[in-house]
Amino acid sequence: MTATRTILVSGDAGAPAVAAATALHAARGGRRVWLLAADDPHRALDSVLGVRLEPEPLRYATGLTVSRIDEQAAFRHALGEIAGRLKPALDLLGAEPLDPEELTALPGIARIALLRALPAADGDVLVVLAPPPAELIGALALPEQLERYLDRLVPEQRQAARALRPLLAGLAGVPMPADWLYESRGKAAGVLAESRAAITSPGTSVRLVVSADGHPFDDLRRIRAGLALHGHRPDAVVVHGALPDKALESPDPWLAALAERRREELAALTAASDAPVLLTGLADVTLEAVADRLYGDGPGPEPLAAEPWPVEDRLAEEGLLVWHLALPGAERADLDLVRRGDELVVGLGAHRRVLALPSALRRCTVAGAGLTDGVLTVRFAPDPALWPRG
Repeated sequence: MTATRTILVSGDAGAPAVAAATALHAARGGRRVWLLAADDPHRALDSVLGVRLEPEPLRYATGLTVSRIDEQAAFRHALGEIAGRLKPALDLLGAEPLDPEELTALPGIARIALLRALPAADGDVLVVLAPPPAELIGALALPEQLERYLDRLVPEQRQAARALRPLLAGLAGVPMPADWLYESRGKAAGVLAESRAAITSPGTSVRLVVSADGHPFDDLRRIRAGLALHGHRPDAVVVHGALPDKALESPDPWLAALAERRREELAALTAASDAPVLLTGLADVTLEAVADRLYGDGPGPEPLAAEPWPVEDRLAEEGLLVWHLALPGAERADLDLVRRGDELVVGLGAHRRVLALPSALRRCTVAGAGLTDGVLTVRFAPDPALWPRG
């Protein structure tokens, strides 16, 4: 069975049209496509498609099915998972359970709903109208973060103590965690593993959408750095609303100067990006026209593999091991590094990731760090107390 190609379309007000055109183009190529609105509170995708999207799948065109995430249903499902476990305690306190009609999705549930939807994709291509880039980066980072919290709060090794729980309770003189806690831990771990596998699949990529007149290039740099921190690279940058080439020859000096400035900005963006830069123009008013302008007769951009983070052995020359972390777009002013035990906490502006150190580096002390051309190099010196002699 071929893995689903997943394209997470994220950006500004042009993202709904790009997501819809991307899905339509893939369907016209004979593939089974699912277009999912994961972040569309104002139903912009509905307006682009001319239909009202609901959680129930709707056949929009040959090979193309459309729907939207139901945050309310996702919240009720999540609450229903624990409601039965909490009922004895609620009954003891005399609390009345909430009716399903009273439940309102809490902030952040959209991320959970998106993560649950990715592994459930059925088709050749899944195109997602995703949250804005900053929120999307947070969602992509969530499974790894939650797995770490789960390992710290309910370590897997403690499940072996279930059979000894009555004995341990007697020895400790306090109640031990109930079996349902360990069962829930195992179930949650399975769900997180599925979500993380879908996110890190070679067929999953992020496609960024920006406006030609929004001067988005500093924002794009930060977005690229945030994605790279969590092991992702955009497969393309779509610039919408580009002026036509003939505007360069306009008799209006203001329009000609604007067109020249935009051309220089696009040239700089293309030179700085390792992903293709695609354009849609002001005249591309139909989804078919947008799809043709972006992708032509080809399949469209393919996912770019995450750049490796190797450890370089410089022990013989400098007595150091050097960890190279590719973070294109990162700037020194945004960078924050903290060594904590066997982990390195890397902060880039609003984004943070806790990295487990490779085994050799755990027996070293940090000797310095530097950021050059989008690559963070962290230097480690062997700790004589931990490093093998000779």
